[in-house]
Amino acid sequence: MLISCEPEPTGPLLTSKLQKIDRAIEKAVRQGKTPGGVFWLEHKGGVYTKAYGYAALQPQIAFASIDTLYDSASLTKVMATAPAILLLMERGEIELDAQVKQYLEDFDNGGKESITIRHLLTHTSGLRPGIDHTVEVNGIQEEWNGYETAIALAKEEKAQHPPGTQFIYSDINYIILGEIIEQISGMPLEEFTRKEIFKPLGMSDTGYLPSPKLRERIAPTKWVGGEMLRGIANNPICRKTGGVHGHAGIFTTAPDLAKFARMILNKGNLEGVRLLQPENVELMTSIQSPESVPSLRGLGWDIDSSYSGQRGEVFPIGGFGHTGFAGPSIWIDPFSQTIVIFMTNRIHPDGTGDVRELRRQIGTLSAEALVDFDFESVPNITR
Repeated sequence: MLISCEPEPTGPLLTSKLQKIDRAIEKAVRQGKTPGGVFWLEHKGGVYTKAYGYAALQPQIAFASIDTLYDSASLTKVMATAPAILLLMERGEIELDAQVKQYLEDFDNGGKESITIRHLLTHTSGLRPGIDHTVEVNGIQEEWNGYETAIALAKEEKAQHPPGTQFIYSDINYIILGEIIEQISGMPLEEFTRKEIFKPLGMSDTGYLPSPKLRERIAPTKWVGGEMLRGIANNPICRKTGGVHGHAGIFTTAPDLAKFARMILNKGNLEGVRLLQPENVELMTSIQSPESVPSLRGLGWDIDSSYSGQRGEVFPIGGFGHTGFAGPSIWIDPFSQTIVIFMTNRIHPDGTGDVRELRRQIGTLSAEALVDFDFESVPNITR
């Protein structure tokens, strides 16, 4: 059911709040915080979705539409990598608390010996946020390229803290996980995720390396080396290594992402297709970070940390979501059975856009738009 902006509603979503969401996004567009975007609010069969502003300002103007494809950036971690690891776990090919060195050669150095798969998924491995973009050659820092070099550099990393003691949001964790998925499955990450996740769920517009025929529907990100990135991942490590990694690289649309979120809310099932077992969806979306670590993380999913501003001020702790550097965000509230998605390319065209406050406003207003749910009756989840 699609609910449009009309005077006060009879459906499950409050029109006055939806109108405030419209105004908040339109204001952010006017202020240059983002060129535009697509909002998707889904609750108990009711959907409000709308496109705002522009998909592109440069080199040619293009309006945003509901089916615009966006660089999902770090949403890749929860759409592709984490569920892929869970699938391999269900098949008995990987164990969450097994040490990474069991699956990856040359990972038994630099304090990494005791890092587990769970540590990588929860960002508690102790590894740095990212690998360097240059390497030293004969005393000179030079740019490197190539997927194998990225994996080699990740393997050379030293743990900054003992595993399981600190939360450090790290792309390295998911670069490593992506390589492990390839090693165990014997398939390229692009192929495994398409075959095992996106195709079964009918996410026909989602994947790495979007085909040229989709180019006109892709929202570009920013200028790099005189080229406007369009269908090429904004993430610099992805660009240097072919575009396919466990931490970034997926392109998707709001409707496709909503399918994925619906599967999660339905405990691994979407319209008769069973992707994951219910207990493993519960595992993925519940607190898995160590008790000594204040930031609450699931397996991939953010529950309560400095990165969960898109939850807003009303949704209780216990839901889960993720954000991407290029702008997109998702929040799923299992108590009210609600999905909040905002797809945007806030870094277009010059990297200066900022949607952090807008995400927070959208999260708050989305919860306030639910006329049939009392959030005060839901206790915040604690350890």
